Amino acid sequence: MAMTIHIDIVSAETEIFSGRAEMVVAPGILGDVGIAPQHSQMITRLRPGEVNVRLAGGEEESFYVSGGILEVQPHVITVLSDTAARAHDLDEAAALKAKEKAEHALQDRKAGYDYAKAQSELAQAAAQLQAIKRLRKRGQR
Repeated sequence: MAMTIHIDIVSAETEIFSGRAEMVVAPGILGDVGIAPQHSQMITRLRPGEVNVRLAGGEEESFYVSGGILEVQPHVITVLSDTAARAHDLDEAAALKAKEKAEHALQDRKAGYDYAKAQSELAQAAAQLQAIKRLRKRGQR
């Protein structure tokens, strides 16, 4: 049996996932971070993107996070995010609409819209669409 580590993925509203994993790949602020059992302890910020969890037995689950914090302890990985969802639950139409709205706000400087907020919303929408695209490629959507 392969070694595993416990992982909890939690949003501001609820716990999204709790279970054992052989490997976790998360969107670190400086690049993707791969965590296997016995990984050294660390804390890092996350950017909007997809967290991939390889469960015992090789099955994979994907989750979208809007950013947040990743904490690795000796026997547990914790992903804390304002917004998190199972990737297959993402709404493609809503993500496309949010992307278009953010792009329009960035182009229309007269709108009085907060530029940083528009950039953040654009990054989140793009990350959601990328997660959907990856799921389609793997045949899970």
